[in-house]
Amino acid sequence: MNTPVQKNDQLTVYIEDLTHDGAGVAKVDGYPLFIAGGLPHETVEVHVLKTLKNYGFAKLKNIVEPSPFRVEAPCPVFYECGGCQLQHMTYEGQLAWKESMVRNVMKRIGKIDAPVLPVKGMDKPWEYRNKSQIPFDLENGQVIAGFYQAKSHRIADTNTCLIQSDEADRLLRAVKENALKLDLVPYNEETKKGQLRHLVVRKGRATGEVMVVLVTKHAKLAKQEEIIQFIREVEPNVKSIVHNVNNQNTNVIFGNETNVIWGKAVIEDLIGDVRFEISARSFYQVNPVQTEVLYKQALDYAQLTGEETVIDAYCGIGTISLFLAQKAKQVLGVEIVPQAIEDAKRNAELNGFTNTYFEAGPAEEVIPNWYKEGKHADVLVVDPPRKGCDEALLTTIIEQRPKRVVYVSCNPATLARDLRILEDGGYKTKEVQPVDMFPQSTHVECCALLELV
Repeated sequence: MNTPVQKNDQLTVYIEDLTHDGAGVAKVDGYPLFIAGGLPHETVEVHVLKTLKNYGFAKLKNIVEPSPFRVEAPCPVFYECGGCQLQHMTYEGQLAWKESMVRNVMKRIGKIDAPVLPVKGMDKPWEYRNKSQIPFDLENGQVIAGFYQAKSHRIADTNTCLIQSDEADRLLRAVKENALKLDLVPYNEETKKGQLRHLVVRKGRATGEVMVVLVTKHAKLAKQEEIIQFIREVEPNVKSIVHNVNNQNTNVIFGNETNVIWGKAVIEDLIGDVRFEISARSFYQVNPVQTEVLYKQALDYAQLTGEETVIDAYCGIGTISLFLAQKAKQVLGVEIVPQAIEDAKRNAELNGFTNTYFEAGPAEEVIPNWYKEGKHADVLVVDPPRKGCDEALLTTIIEQRPKRVVYVSCNPATLARDLRILEDGGYKTKEVQPVDMFPQSTHVECCALLELV
């Protein structure tokens, strides 16, 4: 294979950019080398590990000229754990890179010339996660817990995580230390033996309420009352203790059976003035501070006067819908997951909203039916999963022609792709506002405004 570099070459290269998973990118005669731990704007010495036809991988050996944004990563397992990718970069540098990345993706993938605004970041970009999902394992007779190493299912053992809540850290340490005494022998994916698979901790930031979920292989907890008492002593703010059973040979965290073994079935939180009930398996944004920033941006782009009908596709448990309902005449939400729709209805009732309507089903089927019934959207909001909008939904939007589309996205690449389709269908992207929902990682959320031409 004829490439500009060969395996085992020792090179000095200049890093130009980062990949989506945080590896540095250097080019040798146009040939990309991916270098874990490298940062943009630094010259480094590397050892080439592997070469493929179009790109290769190299190991960072020495930093000749460091990036002006390089810092010492504060987490002791940063280089093993796959949870964060950018702790070795100043927060200022992270925001600058994310803005540049969004701008480049818009131009390269979407051919979009709308302005990309500076990223809205956090004052304190640590301890922001309100949900932690912590796997357990047994290694040489010792309980280990933490988070998976990058691209593997090996656990980077730790006692603390700098981006999760104090409550989650406290419970991680306590359960790890006492798991064997409580007959919660960690489950091993290879041998299929053991009991405790995951500890899930959820926290309502505004209310302080905590939910603890134990995910185990078996339906019976041998020392259930002891476990309940133990958790309550470790975490005084716990309001809900839940047992989820996952007896399948799978990487999916939750199983189908969920039982509340102490306290309430839900905890509550507020985003702005809107109250939400969160169950063990509810989808709820993990960074409540930035969620409010993001949703206020969506509300701002919607430009509501109180006379509009808004459709919220991919509405989930109604988080964006209820934010919009504060200023809209009517909000119609659609979501393919029936349980999420039930949660949305309950959250609307909890807040006293009478101008919302939620329906379960595929958005690309439900929305045309609404139009046939005379329910036309002045504003349409989408917040799809990482894969972006279903093609049929984009066709539906173009056919139904709402005046404004507000697109909330967790993946700039699929956002750019979908904006191109909407622009070709008669819309104009006015502005893209990135919001840093996941500091210390390469992920960035965006909110885009489109208007009908």
